[in-house]
This record gives sequence, C-alpha cells and structure tokens, in this order.
Amino acid sequence: MIKILRYTEYLYLAVAIISVYKIATLWDVDRDETYLFIFFALVSVGMFIFRRNYRKRFEKQKRDKQD
Repeated sequence: MIKILRYTEYLYLAVAIISVYKIATLWDVDRDETYLFIFFALVSVGMFIFRRNYRKRFEKQKRDKQD
C-alpha cells in the first residue's frame, strides 16, 4: 500500500514537469492554453506536497502502532 502511495506522489510531480514544459513551449503561441497548464502545474505540485505529507503521517502512525 505504501509503495502505491509513493508512486502516485511522483506521478503528480511528472504531470507538473510536463505542464511546465508545455508552458515554456506555448507561452508565445497560445496564452489561453498556457494558463490551463499553469493551473495544472500548480495543482500537481500542491497534490504532490499533500500526498507526501499524508503518506509520511500514515507511516508515522503505523510505526507508532507497532511500537
């Protein structure tokens, strides 16, 4: 279960990196689409941080239960 949570964290990070790449390539071509990718990048980074904190809290509770 923990490994799945760890992989989903990095999936959000990958989406953020792809979005930043699209922002860089589309900035001068289509601003409306660029704003959409800015939104995706911000949400993905936020979800990465949220999921990482949630996983670490879950692991800590699991360790405390075992001790």
